[in-house]
Amino acid sequence: MRTQPTIVGVHLVFEHLGRVLLQRRAPGVAFAPGTWHVPAGHLEAESATACAVRESGDELGVQIEAQDLRLVHVLHYRGTAAGTPRMQLFFRVLAYRGTPRICAPDRHTALEWHPYAALPAPLVDYTAVALTAIAANRPYAAMGWGA
Repeated sequence: MRTQPTIVGVHLVFEHLGRVLLQRRAPGVAFAPGTWHVPAGHLEAESATACAVRESGDELGVQIEAQDLRLVHVLHYRGTAAGTPRMQLFFRVLAYRGTPRICAPDRHTALEWHPYAALPAPLVDYTAVALTAIAANRPYAAMGWGA
């Protein structure tokens, strides 16, 4: 059996009064244009929590500390049979400093709080799966791997 490279995505789950913070992706971005998604980024030469800390500042202009992150869900995802698998890590943000805002208007056009029971459409497909699992306290899901 051969090994297969995997891309690691780090996702931030900000919650307030039963709502989750979502960004609408700009129409011109390469991945999922015009869809809603949690703040996220790809792992670079850093730990997953360091990535989450970096992305919170880059995307939302807020400061978080690594100790204020809790891993709440892992989604093993493959969008197509030929696509590179992705391990999507979802971290709940327990505390942060600042007010979330759009810091990259070329990549995001809206920032809103949405109830788990009424998530907006269109929503990135794997984000919908992960948020549903998080609401049900399920720590792991797989998507796109077939039977």
